[in-house]
Amino acid sequence: MSNQENAEYAPEHTPRLPWAQHAPEVYKAMVRLDGAARKGLDAKLFELVKIRASQLNHCAYCLDMHTKDALAAGESIQRIVQLSAWEESKHFYTEQEIAAIELTEAVTVLTDGFVPDEVYERAAKQFDEVQLTQLIASIIVINSWNRFAVTTRMVPGHYTPGQHG
Repeated sequence: MSNQENAEYAPEHTPRLPWAQHAPEVYKAMVRLDGAARKGLDAKLFELVKIRASQLNHCAYCLDMHTKDALAAGESIQRIVQLSAWEESKHFYTEQEIAAIELTEAVTVLTDGFVPDEVYERAAKQFDEVQLTQLIASIIVINSWNRFAVTTRMVPGHYTPGQHG
């Protein structure tokens, strides 16, 4: 037996609040918004955006979910692993994906209080206006999901791909 098989892992944390049970209409509205936002976007791109925002927001629950969904959509392990260091690994991604990842970071972090013009312009060159609007909506929705999950301490590890899709 390897050391990992004998390892005693830390216990799971307890969720703070089952928010979806207490606010089912909010949860259902979020699911509808998420479905509307993804329309017209490539499934792999959609999952890369969700993973990158979740990395930035330290949302373990959403990282668990969206890495599993990305793999189920045919995404490679290598591209998922490299996503946290994408600036050093640009050669794994298309120009369109890089523009989407940059926009995801700008919208998620809002470091300077706004999305820089050059980031927006790169995205606008890669997506038509409808796709760009859907992309922005997807970024905003995953940030909302992240905030629900992080605040209520949703527990990662139990999600099955496609379970909520």
